[in-house]
Amino acid sequence: MTRKKRRRSSAKINNLTERIMRILKEDHHKTFNYKQICAKLDITDTSSRNMVIKRLGQLKAKGQIIEPERGKYQLTPNRNYHIGILDVSGKGGGYVMVENMEQDIYVPPHHLNKALHGDEVEVYVYKQRRSRKHEGEIVKIIQRKTEEFVGVIEIQKKFAFVHTSESNKMYTDVFVPLKKIGKATHGDKVLVKLEDWPDKAESPFGKVTKVLGKPGEHNTEIHSILAQYGLPYEFPKEVEDYANKIDTSIKKEEIAKRRDMRDILTFTIDPKDAKDFDDALSFQKLENGNYEIGIHIADVSHYLVPGTLLDDEAYERATSVYLVDRVVPMLPEILSNGACSLRPHEEKYTFSAVFEMDPASAKIHNQWFGRTVTYSDARFAYEEAQAIIESKSNQIPAEVSLTGKTYTVDDALVEATLELDRLAKLMRKQRMKDGAISFDKVEVKFNLDKDANPTGVFFKTSKDANKLIEEFMLLANRKVSEFIGKKTPKHTFVYRIHDEPDDEKLAALEKVVSNFGYKLNLKDKKSITSSLNNLLVDVQGKKEQNMVDTLAVRTMSKAVYSTENIGHYGLAFDYYSHFTSPIRRYPDVMVHRLLQHYLDGGKSASEEEYEEKCKHSSAMEQLATNSERDSIKYMQVKFMQDHKDEEFLGVISGVTEWGIYVEIISNKCEGMVRLRDIKDDHYEFDQDTYSIIGQHTKNQITLGDEVVVKVKEADLVKKHLDFHLIGVKE
Repeated sequence: MTRKKRRRSSAKINNLTERIMRILKEDHHKTFNYKQICAKLDITDTSSRNMVIKRLGQLKAKGQIIEPERGKYQLTPNRNYHIGILDVSGKGGGYVMVENMEQDIYVPPHHLNKALHGDEVEVYVYKQRRSRKHEGEIVKIIQRKTEEFVGVIEIQKKFAFVHTSESNKMYTDVFVPLKKIGKATHGDKVLVKLEDWPDKAESPFGKVTKVLGKPGEHNTEIHSILAQYGLPYEFPKEVEDYANKIDTSIKKEEIAKRRDMRDILTFTIDPKDAKDFDDALSFQKLENGNYEIGIHIADVSHYLVPGTLLDDEAYERATSVYLVDRVVPMLPEILSNGACSLRPHEEKYTFSAVFEMDPASAKIHNQWFGRTVTYSDARFAYEEAQAIIESKSNQIPAEVSLTGKTYTVDDALVEATLELDRLAKLMRKQRMKDGAISFDKVEVKFNLDKDANPTGVFFKTSKDANKLIEEFMLLANRKVSEFIGKKTPKHTFVYRIHDEPDDEKLAALEKVVSNFGYKLNLKDKKSITSSLNNLLVDVQGKKEQNMVDTLAVRTMSKAVYSTENIGHYGLAFDYYSHFTSPIRRYPDVMVHRLLQHYLDGGKSASEEEYEEKCKHSSAMEQLATNSERDSIKYMQVKFMQDHKDEEFLGVISGVTEWGIYVEIISNKCEGMVRLRDIKDDHYEFDQDTYSIIGQHTKNQITLGDEVVVKVKEADLVKKHLDFHLIGVKE
């Protein structure tokens, strides 16, 4: 029996061109020979290898790839590759934001190629068709924004999944082998870390790194907010131990190196529940009739030594985080609430900006910056200082007193408070004249019981006492940065910069506020600031105030830290830094160090090193802001859970194609009425009029309308409120 010859396999390789091009796109700067490409394609037989060689030749002939060295292939270079940050949309797909590119690049869901929200990616942009937006495909993940995600674990017989549906930006669940679930039980909220994402797997593989608790429980949800943004809620033991060993005593030899200002009247004004006092003011009359006013800031840099465990931890955190029920401090308590806190009747090391001021005009005649030692004679809550300003007397009434009892203030403290208030008003008036924008946005605060349940909502507004402190802190921040910024040659410094607002956002704001009868003049910079300030004054006390305030803030660029000074648009300052809060902001620590270095005659520091630190600080500040916003939203939902049977008057704060957002006037809680839940008609979104219109009745419900709503659903886990629309107020 003759043996049949075995035919060599010549089976077609599916999508060979696409697969080769993907390999070359992923590393389009590199060259690959056919063996390397075959290895990546998992091809080992001779016939298939020959197919790859033949296809490479065809692609080269078409000009899609080049052969820079014999036998080595590379994607044909072009300008269609860009590097940017991916912003995943809630509907799937996303946009890559590329610096210096006017239009973002749309990436459809099937071309995300495992990139996640916030990742730095390389994107290939397809040739643009006429009147179409840029569209592309992600070819490489350069750096993940994060590899840790919060979700709820579902444990099955042989494996588990962490459902990350809380975040509409995370479009996939995470597969977790049972051996990697740790102590998690079914239904727990957990933190999961991505470990691998195999080519053919729909979901990434991960490992549970922390069990946060049961969904809906208070501590679970607060810890989830912090974990979601990669923020810590406790200090490592070794950092606490290091901090506890620091010598915090005031020493004679250290005092001798400093300007001694302990005999000058000094006091603090802070929120009544404050534990860390960053700043104090001193006041004395000089023989020439001028005032000497000191702005004294906790000398954190005395204790925070570069290169130590403590300094590394503070830098990584970069900021304290203020959630609704707790503060996550940048520094351990022994420093933040102890050694560095300018508590009454205690001597402290401080870093000071001291000004000789004209009592009549608040003009500065002399200034001095340096390390000091101070003694705080008194501590006021804002409400107590406000009582002095309003009554112009030395009686603090029991209802605002920190002690709960009426008491009398020393006359010298009363005079200092009143004079500082008068000078602050002069400085504020000049600042507004120079083009500063007055954002006095209402802050939502909660009354909490012992278990951190919200029992009520109140609004925090800025009064004269708050503005007094604000003006003197602004003065110190401005003058410190001006002192360094005007040096020649240029000295590297950490500035707080704020760019001019975006023209398109201003035009959109103008369109919205015109619906309420307000006007904006966008002719030039001066007209813009003037009309914005007029708008913010005109809406005060109106139903649309919070919405207009919020929209106005959103038109502004984000203030960030940078070594490149462009000034601060919102404050109308040519030079501005953060010098006054080193207990809670790391950039202030950097400013203190640089200022002292230059006062000592040091050379300019490395701009590259400090720019990197500025970027890190700005990024961490944004994460802290997001977590603070989420904690407020969480507490609002929690508050509304207990008021499900009540009807509330609200104002329409947003209109979209899927529903209307309603902000309740009495507590600023915002929720959504979905279009499908409005039963009296079929409503459609009208983008031009910021309204929804009934197709049969022609009823129009518009941005800014007052409506009556009732809670439909209050989801603590998703931090989301849904409302029923009861009616529109005529």
